[in-house]
Amino acid sequence: MPETSTTGAAIELENITKHYPGSPRPVVDNVTMEIKAGETVVLVGPSGCGKSTTLRMINRLTEPTGGRIRIDGEDVTGMDPVGLRRKTGYAIQSCGLFPHLTVAQNIALVPRMTGWPKHRIRERVEEMLDLVGLDPGEFHDRYPRRLSGGQQQRVGVARALAADPPVLLMDEPFGAVDPVTRDHLQDELIRLQHELRKTIVFVTHDFDEAIKLGDRIAVLRERSHIAQFDTPEAILTHPADDFVSGFVGAGAALKRLNLTRVRDLRLRDCPTVTIGTPLQEILGRLRGSGTNEILLLDRLRRPRKWLRRGDLMRAGGSVARAGTPVHATVTRDATLRDALEAVLTDGACRVAVTGRHGVYEGVVDMETLMNRVHELLDADRQEALEHQREPAETRAEGELTA
Repeated sequence: MPETSTTGAAIELENITKHYPGSPRPVVDNVTMEIKAGETVVLVGPSGCGKSTTLRMINRLTEPTGGRIRIDGEDVTGMDPVGLRRKTGYAIQSCGLFPHLTVAQNIALVPRMTGWPKHRIRERVEEMLDLVGLDPGEFHDRYPRRLSGGQQQRVGVARALAADPPVLLMDEPFGAVDPVTRDHLQDELIRLQHELRKTIVFVTHDFDEAIKLGDRIAVLRERSHIAQFDTPEAILTHPADDFVSGFVGAGAALKRLNLTRVRDLRLRDCPTVTIGTPLQEILGRLRGSGTNEILLLDRLRRPRKWLRRGDLMRAGGSVARAGTPVHATVTRDATLRDALEAVLTDGACRVAVTGRHGVYEGVVDMETLMNRVHELLDADRQEALEHQREPAETRAEGELTA
C-alpha cells in the first residue's frame, strides 16, 4: 500500500434508534457503542435482531430515527448522505457488482465519481486487484458473470476499498459462498486488515466467524440491545448470561482454536521440487531429505502434488501420473481450527501453508496442532480450578474477619 493510505477512524453510536412507521416498537432501540480506530468489530445475533439495520445506519443507507453517529468526531447525521457513502466502504453478501461493467470498471466506480485523475484510477485498480489476490492481467477486463462466487466477493471488497475509506462496513459478505471459499475469504480479510488497519464493522449470524474475525464482538439481542460487547476470549471464557452462552454453544475450549493463527506456530519444512525437475533429481532429493514425501510446486511456487517414492515407482517414473494432488492449503492467517480441519480432511497428518498469491511457505502437521490443543485445554482447566478456589478463599477470609 502507498504511504498515503488512510487508516481507520473511530465510530461512536449514541442512542441510535430506528422506528418504522406503523410498527409498534423500534427495530433498533437506543443503541450506544464506541468502536476504536483500526479495529474489527463484529455484530452477531439472531435473525431479525436489527444488526444489519444498525450497520446500515452508519453510512445512512437506513436513516436513523433518533440518536447521533460520529466518525472521527464528525456527526454524520448532518452530512450529505451520498458524500458519506463515498467515504465509507460497503460490502454485502451478493457483492453487488454491476454486471454490465468489467471488474476494473466496478472497482473504479467510486474513485471516478469522486474525481480522481485517470492515471491514478488505473494504478489504484491494479493495486486493489493485487491486494485481494487477483492477477490484474487476468481479471482486469473480465465481466462479473465470468467470475466464481469467491472471485466476485474479492472484487466486491476491492471496490469497497478503492477510494481508500477509513471505514469498511460488511453485511454478511461471505454468507453465500461454499465453506472452503468462505474460509479463504476470511483469511484474506484478516491479512488485508493487518496491512490496512481500517475500521471494520462486520455483520454475521455465525458465531465461529465472529470469533475468527473480530477484535471485539457485540452479541445483540432483539432490537440490537447489547447483551455483551467484549473480546472473543472474554466472551468464550466469561459469557455475560444464558443468552450469550447460547451463542457460544458447546465446546468453548475448542472454539478457542479460532483465536490462534497458523502464523503463531512453528512451521515444519518439507523438501520441494518444481514442475519439470528430472525424476533422478527428485529421487535424489527424497533420499537426501530422509523423508518419504516431497512437495511438487508449479513455476510460481504454488503447491500442486505430494510425491512419494512408491508413487513414482508405480507410475513407471512418470511425475505427471504419480502423486496426490494438493486438495487443501491454509494461509498463515488461517486459524488452528481451519488447519485442523484441513489436516483431517487430507488424512495425511499435514497441510501445506501458503503466503501471498498461494506461494508455499511450509507445512503444519497434526503433532504441532494437537500439542497446541492440549495447551489450550490445560489452560482452561487451570482457569477453572482458580475460579473454584476464589469463593473458598473469600469464605475463609470472611470467617477470619468475623
